[in-house]
Amino acid sequence: MRSILATAIATLLLLSACQPADDSASGSPSGPAVVDSAIAAHGGDLLDQAVVSFHFRGDQYRLRHNEGRFHYRRTYTDSLERTVREGLTNEGVYRVVAGDTVSLSDEERGSVRTTVNSVSYFALLPYPLQDPAVQPEYQGRDTLDGTPYHRVQVTFQQEGGGQDWQDVFVYWFRTDTYAMEYLSYAFGLAPDDTDTGTRFREAYNVRRINGVRVADYLNYTSDTLSTDRMHLYPQLRANDALELVSRIEIDSVQIRPLPSDT
Repeated sequence: MRSILATAIATLLLLSACQPADDSASGSPSGPAVVDSAIAAHGGDLLDQAVVSFHFRGDQYRLRHNEGRFHYRRTYTDSLERTVREGLTNEGVYRVVAGDTVSLSDEERGSVRTTVNSVSYFALLPYPLQDPAVQPEYQGRDTLDGTPYHRVQVTFQQEGGGQDWQDVFVYWFRTDTYAMEYLSYAFGLAPDDTDTGTRFREAYNVRRINGVRVADYLNYTSDTLSTDRMHLYPQLRANDALELVSRIEIDSVQIRPLPSDT
């Protein structure tokens, strides 16, 4: 009898370990647990040691990860037809023009960091949500087009949260597959920011490349939604009350694992 009971307890413990952790008596999953499940579902473990390359609005991007070390690079042609490479690494920011490294002002460094990091961040989502500065909060479930989703709000700690640590994101992950199919975000929340607003993105052209889920996005906005009301975006979408701002498309995507001896 004791053997049977011990086996039953072990089975229950194993099953509970496979489920997102609860953060309330109601059995709701925790924000970090949902994010972790989504990263795994998107093939995030394959990005720990990999090179991701793609084109975005005419510029070429190359994102390299190696167990915590990273190198994000943007390559483009400037108005003088010179090849420019701008990069962001664990050590900082750089710019190389026609083969020569150039000095950057604080403003220029900030511009390079914002541009390269922003494009890289959105292209890799939800993988960047494992950063220690990320603060995920589970907010409940929503239904979009008859499909249930977990809604998770993400804010950032100031320390380690980057230049835009005050930005706020809301993500919708399918409850069955943990695919991230919608997200919204507020930007320009720092006291000295003049360009402010919110956006809502809907994934399309979803594909798997070497095991990693990749998507393009329709980028919408609404003048009526402030930061604390972004959770209402799905309702406005259902009522066709959103304005299409742009399409976020990454082309020629390649994802290659690093050699084991790298």
